[in-house]
Order: sequence, then structure tokens, then C-alpha cells
Amino acid sequence: MLRRPARIRHTSRAAAGLGAFLVTATVASSALASGPGGQTALATRGGTVVSIRAGHRTPFVIAHRGASRYAPENTLAAVDAAHARGLVWVENDVQRTKDGRLIVMHDTTLNRTTDAAKVFPHRAPWRVRDFTAAEIARLDAGRWFGKRFAGTRVPTLDAYLRRLDRNHQGLLLELKAPEQYPGIEAQTLRELRAHGWLDRAHLRGRLVIQSFCVRCVRRVHTLMPRVRTGILGRPPLSRLRRYARFADQINPRMSEVSSRWARAVHRLRGAHGRRLEIYAWDVGTDASVRAVRARAVEGVID
Repeated sequence: MLRRPARIRHTSRAAAGLGAFLVTATVASSALASGPGGQTALATRGGTVVSIRAGHRTPFVIAHRGASRYAPENTLAAVDAAHARGLVWVENDVQRTKDGRLIVMHDTTLNRTTDAAKVFPHRAPWRVRDFTAAEIARLDAGRWFGKRFAGTRVPTLDAYLRRLDRNHQGLLLELKAPEQYPGIEAQTLRELRAHGWLDRAHLRGRLVIQSFCVRCVRRVHTLMPRVRTGILGRPPLSRLRRYARFADQINPRMSEVSSRWARAVHRLRGAHGRRLEIYAWDVGTDASVRAVRARAVEGVID
């Protein structure tokens, strides 16, 4: 769960719409490291540590699949693009290869964001689970986005975590289609532990695990209760109290957020004793910061 958002001064005053805001504002979260007097020490662009004042109501921004408007989604280039724009949290999607390696990929098939159809023309529908990590490592995951990204590779979760640590960024990790990958919850936790991501510092302010699969979120909480978790989608009001026992966030599509529903979410305390939070996605490029704030969400995944 992320604590109440805070902000650093905008790097540009031209951010009129949310789309501009996402890439011109230097955004940070008080979740990373709380200091005395409401101050927060944060690592931002270039690793510079700055102090910010908590309590602002500017929506907190998490870079969806990295800065995916500026680099190929879910790649290390997208992580770095987010870092270059001062975005200190990124969201990604984790799946498993045929030989049991965890990789970062949104679609359950490879053909939209890689050249899998060209490299392996006879292996349609190019499902992630049908390819080994070595085979996926051969694919170009960047040329579709632009020539300058040609040769970009699909990252393993191992490489992704290393890059986030280098950049001092936090991670909103989605377990993608976990029903296709039995045991991926425990495997993901093992890999996070192997890279030091289950230590006190990461757990307090640099990691949230989310999924559309409610039972998978509950399983993560059961296996590692200290990990903050989020449920994707907009569950009915009747289920919120039960979900709050093992979740810290409810993360719906922005169009599904009503003021009544948001108030019901915020009346509950999540698994770690803090008010349930809402991080909305599919915001739309023409939405203003004011409009997002009016929905009473803590932040956006965009």
C-alpha cells in the first residue's frame, strides 16, 4: 500500500492535461522513506535525494508498463524513460516461460510487442508459456515501437529488479494471467527475496503486488503477510470488507470509479491497518489533473 501521495515541483508548467502531467511532472511518493516533520527523503532523477512536503492532493503517478509512451512497454528502456522523467514508481506484468523463468510481458502472447511471428513463423499463437527463456531472449521487443529501439529485449524479472534498484524506483508488480502459471505467486516471492526485495525497506515503501485474480492476491498475503497487495478491477461493495482483510489497494478502471464507491473503499482499512487506497488505470490522455482529483483516487497507473 502506498501512503498519501506527495509531489515535487513540476519540471514544466505546461502540463495542462494528464497525459502531459505524467511526463513533465517530477512525481514522488511519501511511501519511500518517511522523515521527521512530514518530510520525505526520496531518490529521484539521477539518484539525487530531495525532500518533499507530504499532504498535497496532486494525484500520484505510477508509470504503466514503464514510461510506455516514450519507450517499448515493459522493457528496461521503459524503466529508464520513467526514471529520466522523475517517475519513481513503475508498474509491470510478470509471466512464466516454458522452462520456468519469470519474464516481464503484458500480453499472454508474444506477437504484438515482439517479432516472434517472424522468428518463429510456425509456432502461432506464440503464447509466452510455450517458449523457453532462451527463445524469448532472441526476440526484438523494441523495433515495433521505433527504429531506435531495435534490438531491445524482453527482460527477465531478474534483470528488471536490478534496473529498478539501480534507479531507486518502486514496483507495482502485476501477476498476469496467474491461472496459466500454477504456483507463480510463491515463485515470484522467491525471486523477490533472492534480490533483496522482501527486506524492510522494500516492503515498507517500494513494492506492491496486484492481480485481477483475487484468490492469487489472497495467496500472496498468506505466503508473505508483510507484502502490500492490490486487487485489480472494481469489486462490488458487498465484497470490499472481505477483500480488505488481505489487500491494501483496490485498483479499478477510471471510468468505473464513482464517488459513492470510492467513499465505501476509503471507509475501510486494509491488511496493514491503513485506509484502503485506489489507484485507477485507463485514465485517458485528455483527462485533467483536476478531473482525476475529483474522483477521490490516490493516484493513477498511466
